[in-house]
Order: sequence, then C-alpha cells, then structure tokens
Amino acid sequence: MEVSDIFWSVSLEELKRGFIQESDSFTCLLCGERIEKGIVYPYENRLYEAERYMRIHIENTHQSVFEYLLGMDKKLTGLTEHQKNLLSLFYQGKNDKEIQMELGIGSASTIRHHRFALKEKERQAKTFLAMMELLKEKDEYAPAFVPVHKTATMVDERYDITQDEQEQLVNKYFSDGLLTKFPQKEKQRLVVLREISNQLKRDYTYDEQELNQILKGIYEDYVLIRRYLVEYGFLDRKSDGSSYWLKK
Repeated sequence: MEVSDIFWSVSLEELKRGFIQESDSFTCLLCGERIEKGIVYPYENRLYEAERYMRIHIENTHQSVFEYLLGMDKKLTGLTEHQKNLLSLFYQGKNDKEIQMELGIGSASTIRHHRFALKEKERQAKTFLAMMELLKEKDEYAPAFVPVHKTATMVDERYDITQDEQEQLVNKYFSDGLLTKFPQKEKQRLVVLREISNQLKRDYTYDEQELNQILKGIYEDYVLIRRYLVEYGFLDRKSDGSSYWLKK
C-alpha cells in the first residue's frame, strides 16, 4: 500500500504522531521513510532506538507534523491562507497582541475572534468525523474510492474515482506497462499519470535525460507526460528542469 493510501486510513492519533508502527518497523506518514526496529541509530554523537529516531527524522525532514499538514493543499485542509497564517502564529506560541502587530490587522480582540472561529471549525470537524465513522458501519453500498495523493495541486471532481474505475481505466490505456493513448478527459488522465508515477523510483533524483528515457519507454510523447506529472503534483523539479523527483 502506498504512503498516500496509508495516510488517509490511519487514526487521528497516528496522524498527529506522523508515523505508524508495524511489526518490524516504523513508517513516516509524511514521506514513507521506514525505520527498522531492533537497530540503534546514530545522530549527533548519540544513539537512538527506532521510535525515537523516527521522531528525530520527522523534526529534521518535515519540521513538525503540524507544519507539514499546514502546508497541504487548501482542498485537503479546508483552510484559507489567512487561517493558515493564524494557525502558524498560534503554534509558535505568540499571544493575540503579538499576532495583531505582526499581521497588521484589527486589534487583539480581532485575533480572539479568529481563535473562536477556528474552535467552531474544530467542533464542526469533530461532529462530521463522528458521523462519517458511524456511517461506515451502515453504508454497505459505499464504493471504495482511490485516495487523493497528498501532493495533489488541484483537488476537485477529477479525484472522484473508485478503485474499480481505476482498474478498468488502467486496463484500457495500458498494455504490458506501456501507455497506448493519452486520454483527453481529466479524470482518465489522473489515473494514467498515477499509474506512470508508480513506475518511478521513490527517494531518487532523476536528471532530465534519464527521466526522458524512462518516460519515452512508456509513451512516445514523453515531454507531454513529464509536464502533466509536474502539473498534477506527482513530480517536482528544479527551476531549470535539470532534476526531477517524486513528490512526497
């Protein structure tokens, strides 16, 4: 199972922690880094057991789970940029007056109002989450949707794809791992691009020529595929296009 799939299926406590525990390892929910149990890991002249070392990894690589979640797409968090800025400042431990002065808006009471509005959003989220959890127990006809990848740049109706639909589309557009035709419809493109991204190495940086050769082996118009992989948030790259890597 991919990290994105696991990310959306874990408990709230696991998501807050940023990693899951498996029988022989710990896996980072934010990037997929796997730390084996039973090994002692060195860091800054000290030795750490696996779980503590995973916490160090999250701090060094992602700053914090909070910062990572805050940086996710608006469609995944439901937060405006203004709300994100406020939450970031609250997380830093700043008081209402400090935040008001830094943002240059209203007064300290204005910030208190924003705190209240966010608490109201929290209450609504808890209620909705509880209802959805209860619904799972009753809705036997609910289809299994393909999880939205965490690095998606535009989350909309294109992601309304069930696992059965995805399997059908993969069979329709691929033959022996090769893309036979690049679809015109957005939802179908998403399935195709996700399938191609699964054929690329994780935690690996490609130079442009190497990536071109791999994509050319999948579809003749490799430039088109490369562009859409970036546009849909599967790939990231240097500004000059010299290096590419799968986004985490």
